[in-house]
Amino acid sequence: MFYVYILRSSTNDLYIGQTNDLLSREVQQITKSSKAAKFIKDGKEFKLVYKEEYPTRLKAIHREKQLKGWTRAKKEALIAGDSELLKKL
Repeated sequence: MFYVYILRSSTNDLYIGQTNDLLSREVQQITKSSKAAKFIKDGKEFKLVYKEEYPTRLKAIHREKQLKGWTRAKKEALIAGDSELLKKL
């Protein structure tokens, strides 16, 4: 399986990524390992707030790109599970 995930920082920034090993990737991001995304390494604390599963990397990449193009409000509605607001946005 492949995953698209959203992390929220201690300063309320959102980071969207994709991986085939969510647990390992989450540890890399949170511990700011050498394999963590550059955005993550700025000293902020992050926690996983959303994830989706996909059968292929290509589908996960497409979804990641889609989410990155969304407004902040739409991302927040997705994280909150507010499907009515999501439809409106």
